[in-house]
Amino acid sequence: MGLADLLGGLSAGPFELALVASALLVLLAVLTSKVSDRVGVPALLLFLVLGMLAGSDGPGGIYFDDPALAQAVGTVALVLILFAGGLGTEWGRARPVLGVGITLATAGVIMTALLLAVFVSAALKIPFIDALLLGSIISSTDTPAVFAVMRAKRTGWRGKLGAILELEAGSNDPTAILLTTSVIGVIQSGESPLLSLALSFLLQMALGAAIGYLAGRLLPWLVNRLNLGQDGLYAPLTTALTLLTYAGTALVGGNGFLAVYVAGLVAGNSEFIHRRSLIRFHDGLAWVMQIGMFLVLGLLVFPSRLPAVMGTGLLVTVILMLVVRPLAVFLLTAPSHLKVSEKTMLSWVGLKGAVPIILATYPLLAGLPQAELIFNVVFFVVLVSVVVQGPTIPYLARWLKLTEPMGLQEAAPLEMNEVAGLNTALQEIVLPEGAASVGEKIVDLCLPDDFLVVLIERNREYIVPYGGTVLEAGDRMFVISNKLTLERLGSQLTQCPVGLG
Repeated sequence: MGLADLLGGLSAGPFELALVASALLVLLAVLTSKVSDRVGVPALLLFLVLGMLAGSDGPGGIYFDDPALAQAVGTVALVLILFAGGLGTEWGRARPVLGVGITLATAGVIMTALLLAVFVSAALKIPFIDALLLGSIISSTDTPAVFAVMRAKRTGWRGKLGAILELEAGSNDPTAILLTTSVIGVIQSGESPLLSLALSFLLQMALGAAIGYLAGRLLPWLVNRLNLGQDGLYAPLTTALTLLTYAGTALVGGNGFLAVYVAGLVAGNSEFIHRRSLIRFHDGLAWVMQIGMFLVLGLLVFPSRLPAVMGTGLLVTVILMLVVRPLAVFLLTAPSHLKVSEKTMLSWVGLKGAVPIILATYPLLAGLPQAELIFNVVFFVVLVSVVVQGPTIPYLARWLKLTEPMGLQEAAPLEMNEVAGLNTALQEIVLPEGAASVGEKIVDLCLPDDFLVVLIERNREYIVPYGGTVLEAGDRMFVISNKLTLERLGSQLTQCPVGLG
């Protein structure tokens, strides 16, 4: 007896039954994330599998075959996920790798689609335009899954690699979406006006970036000046502004997905009240959206149809992982100062996620002849990519010597909400091994009077410091100071000689 049959036997209305089924699936998805942390498998795989098990081909027996609804859910989810990703990105980390990250997110996506189309068209003897559609759909990467795998292994990225992956992940989806819709338009019209497509691409990206920047400046301005009577209203305010940014940009012909990411990036690096709590809210909302999106996409697929595309799916996956992605990465990063080991790692972390599956619904809704085949092949490629690449990433990163230990991310015992007009901030500083301030008393550091060390976390215990407290490597210091002083001295404390004042 499946889940649908079990719930159908209860004396409740269809709304209550749907609510119970949805709540149970979300609860199971949250619990399976513990399995992801333990075994190092990306959570998205477990969410997808859970959706497949709950679907009509699985023991759950829930019949779902509505690509339009799945696409709508995926679009809204992706909008909120991209905004949260931009909101949590530190511009200081992204700025040094802006050139490489944007190149991979734009030219990298286009080159991946084109190269894959060339190889697949030749290998499978199919029209180039059909192969290009397949390549466009699976050209984007899901780097957040890579970070989840690394966090599960308590491992971080060395150097600028993490920042490059973070920037590529946040900004490559709009390119893949625009490329996919453009190719579908060419197939439907039977024409391929390359110049007009290129101009349309540039226009949509430019409009998306410009409107996103304006929205990112508008959000902090509104939040700081509205002075809402209830603090809880700021979360729906920023959520509504996010959805409005996407929809408004799309209505005027811009790329709404790029707009919301840029809006999040600009807003997240601005000062506004309740900034910390709003970042946490949108991070939690992004998780809700990810779970819902993956479950719906898992429900949409019929696992019994996947064996028929296994040969094609494996061929596409091998070409993508071992030929196309490495070729695109090495060609586009040739002018950069990245090491061969870093380029090799970038080549292997082209993990596929939810966006290709969402894009695979576009041909279905467009009524293209090979739409169902494309959807099943894309789903198969995503599954294989996650199963094969996901667990191997930490081991390859360690073999290439591109990792560093990652400390436990514990909740901060102190927080300071931003208030309009307040020029003081709370900052966390971790002292690395070999820092000049290690082994020194706080009083001997000659810190300015407005630079206060208020708490130190050491070996998972908290110390209220005084002038005679001796600093040790690994100390997690909570300091309060004028924002200009923090900007001037915050990073110097971990690397400059004693005598900062």
